[in-house]
Amino acid sequence: MQGLRSYNLLSDVEFKLQLTRTTTSPLAIDVFETPHTRIQRLINENPVIIFSQPSCYMCDVMKRLFYSIGVYPTVIELEGSEMDDLTAFSDGEVVAPAVFIGGTCVGGLENLVAQHLSGELVAKLVEVGAFTS
Repeated sequence: MQGLRSYNLLSDVEFKLQLTRTTTSPLAIDVFETPHTRIQRLINENPVIIFSQPSCYMCDVMKRLFYSIGVYPTVIELEGSEMDDLTAFSDGEVVAPAVFIGGTCVGGLENLVAQHLSGELVAKLVEVGAFTS
């Protein structure tokens, strides 16, 4: 059996972290953005975006509703106080999940289901280009 060689890359190479501005991807993280600016950019750049929390069953139901009609939204997982940054983009207190369609806050799961049952949801999704019937 041939001998194995191991290399310690950390001892031979110096790593440098360079912080640069980038917006090449809609989900790119620009370290110079404030949370408010980042949220606004994400809302504007994505036709359907869900701000979700880990282990939230209502978030899972909302995602499954979109998936069942053939829409695959951008999902951003937020924790704790990060949800507080969303209050500036809605009519009041925002709780997970919060969905924005075409840059407008739809609200939570209850509002989304109400729009779906009334037939307004698919029309809105077609309007913003997230769904083609």
